[in-house]
Amino acid sequence: MRFIHPLRPAAAAVLLALAPAAAQQSVEYDVRLPNRVHHEAQITATFRGVPAGQPLQARMSRSSPGRYALHEFAKNVYGVRATDGQGRPLAFTRADPHQWDVAGHDGTVTIQYTLFGDRADGTYAGIDASHAHLNAPATFLWARGMENAPVRVRFERPAGWRVATQLAPTADSSVFTAPSLQYLMDSPAEVSPWEVREWTVPGPDGRPQTVRLAVHHAGTAEELDRYADKARKVVAEQIGMFGEAPRFDFGTYTFLADYLPWVAGDGMEHRNSTVISSTRPLRTGEMQNLGTLSHEFFHAWNVERIRPDALEPFDFTQANMSGELWFAEGFTSYYDDLFIRRAGLTTDSAYAEGIGGGIVSPTLVAQGRRFFSPVEMSMQAPFVDAAASIDPHNRVNTFLSYYTWGSGVALGLDLTLRTRFDSVTLDDYMRAMWREFGREQTAALAPARPYTLADLRRVLGEVTRDPAFADDFFDRYVEGREVVDYAALLARAGFLLRQPQAQSPWLGAPLSPAEGGVRVDGYAPANASLYTAGISAGDVIVSVDGRAVADPDALWAVLDAHTAGDVVQVEWMQRGQRRAEPMTLAGSPALEVVAYEVAGMRVTPEMRAFRESWLGSRARR
Repeated sequence: MRFIHPLRPAAAAVLLALAPAAAQQSVEYDVRLPNRVHHEAQITATFRGVPAGQPLQARMSRSSPGRYALHEFAKNVYGVRATDGQGRPLAFTRADPHQWDVAGHDGTVTIQYTLFGDRADGTYAGIDASHAHLNAPATFLWARGMENAPVRVRFERPAGWRVATQLAPTADSSVFTAPSLQYLMDSPAEVSPWEVREWTVPGPDGRPQTVRLAVHHAGTAEELDRYADKARKVVAEQIGMFGEAPRFDFGTYTFLADYLPWVAGDGMEHRNSTVISSTRPLRTGEMQNLGTLSHEFFHAWNVERIRPDALEPFDFTQANMSGELWFAEGFTSYYDDLFIRRAGLTTDSAYAEGIGGGIVSPTLVAQGRRFFSPVEMSMQAPFVDAAASIDPHNRVNTFLSYYTWGSGVALGLDLTLRTRFDSVTLDDYMRAMWREFGREQTAALAPARPYTLADLRRVLGEVTRDPAFADDFFDRYVEGREVVDYAALLARAGFLLRQPQAQSPWLGAPLSPAEGGVRVDGYAPANASLYTAGISAGDVIVSVDGRAVADPDALWAVLDAHTAGDVVQVEWMQRGQRRAEPMTLAGSPALEVVAYEVAGMRVTPEMRAFRESWLGSRARR
């Protein structure tokens, strides 16, 4: 591993050639950080080639690539001023909360504004004395009608700081370019004294491409070396599975990683880069951070190039809905830990525990499956993907994350294919999707052929040579609400699915001390003891089995003498009324997956062979 060198300045010329139709227009941004200690950046945006006689319609985005809800970035913009090409002040009006209309210009409009940002993650901007972590839609105002204009961005760099971004570099290490608005908005930047580890991987044409870790952290060089070594193994496994890396547009893929106490945890994919932010230092959070890295790098194939038609192109003016997120996000979630296992960085037993707690149990016990299929659950993304609202909701009974259910579909499909067909696996399905929908990209750096739900169904039928199987699987498990028989499928690999706390009383919601009893601090699932008894969030339990309960410990002291199925008398206060009813104690529905050897069961040679085929390395074959 070595420190990174700048890419060739000639890359900038490639960008300009990508959009000849927009050659008469251009957009320039200058980012300065004079008041970064108070989380402010000064942004200057210059729009050239604005049509005469037409007002410039300058906007802040409302959504961000990879985030499907509204985030209303204009709320953090203030101190707006506009001038023409001669520096003369221009008046503007607010067409709506997100747009400034500037008239009376001479073909050039320069807009200066202050941006506030104090959340470093994959969606917003984080600006402080330690760095400027900038998500483009949260940072850059843009102009309607100039979406195809080439872009130049200049970043102020305090002493010792550098710029990490997927934007194309130039001869000036502070200046970068983009071919269009879509690419700009997909290109976050980390401006800080980050450290770098890098290595090369072969591109589709055999030429070397660079993968680099640009890490802003408070750890040691040795910790970063160990982490980079693990990251390299995970990257190799993913390339080994697909058979080739994507063609990174400018020869480099960059992980923009912030492992710092003052950031917000997140992971956000982009075409040639990804943002990873975590409060976990590498010293203690290496493997969890590696899981996010694995997930986001897989997106370089699945969602950035193998892309749903509903998300192409991304619309920055509204929420973006797709019925394919169970595949785009869920299948990616299935593969992230699988690649870590295939890289030899965890054990069969640990992997079994992970899929039990992270995939199988939440999928099987979720109440939301009563209402929505994986496709329909994907369409909930604008309401749940970091969306903000203040009214209570009933998601505990109506929602199962498309990440989780999608990974459950992927696990079920992979094991079903390995059980039912000779030499057909989920890897084959992903490779087929890559060949048809991901490998070919346009000169504008976009998928040549985004896929639809019907395409996903058809390709599965082609890979298995059994369209009837594909139709049945999609009807029942993708567009329907059924789940596969995980217990039988996992047994093929010598993994046991069990319900370890089936006899333990389960209330279904958190509790806290309250005046006069124990407060219920959340809504309970419909299969929980509290729900069936009619006890809801905010209620205060006064007594159980005739015994007053002053705190949660006292309540559990009563319940610990009981088992699931027992009936206890409960008295509680609910919105000014005192109620008393019998409550039937439900057992905990939580499931776990354990390796047979952990459960004291025999692992047959056939099971070991199945495991090796499923969990073994692709890079070392």
